[in-house]
Amino acid sequence: MPDTKPVIIIGAGDHAKVLLDILLEQKVNVIGLTDKSITKGTCIYGVSVIGDDSEILKYKTDEIELVNGIGSVGNTSIRQKVFNSLKEKGYVFRSVIHETAILSKRARLGEGVQLLAGAIVNTEAEIGDNTIINTKTSIDHGCIIGKHCHIAPGCVLSGCVTVGNGTHIGTGSSIIQGINIGSNVLVGAGSVVVNDVPDNVTVFGVPAKVH
Repeated sequence: MPDTKPVIIIGAGDHAKVLLDILLEQKVNVIGLTDKSITKGTCIYGVSVIGDDSEILKYKTDEIELVNGIGSVGNTSIRQKVFNSLKEKGYVFRSVIHETAILSKRARLGEGVQLLAGAIVNTEAEIGDNTIINTKTSIDHGCIIGKHCHIAPGCVLSGCVTVGNGTHIGTGSSIIQGINIGSNVLVGAGSVVVNDVPDNVTVFGVPAKVH
């Protein structure tokens, strides 16, 4: 059955288009996208850009759900700021799960989590609020992923990996079992992480090292 609660997508760039595509296939009622950098009235897949984020405030918090369509290339801070600002105003963020994603019934998802095509989240994994698990990324058993993270396409996290808030793990990276990665970390694309990583650093390479 179609979801009858209207949705507004924040952002109208490439990541927002991916989410819009999923929601339309699921027959969700998307009433518009907000983006101050795109001309109001621009049509994307039959859905209009309705203006900037102030348009959201015209709706009561119980009238709509929001989807965070702001992408993250190495820095999750903008996604986090937008999410927190609108949560403080009482709005709810909808999770978006592609029909080809595999999600264990014994995994736990926070608010506004996005599981894209082919993503796998295995048993007893936990995914924090506003986190993206991107295309064909695998999160194995017992992993704990913090809030506002982006695990980019094609990553593999082995069992019981912990990732702190606001961390970006670049495309195609692999994390061996039991590793702890801190908050606000950038893991460069294609890295292989075999040692724990502290907060607020950039690591990359095979094996990954702090740079």
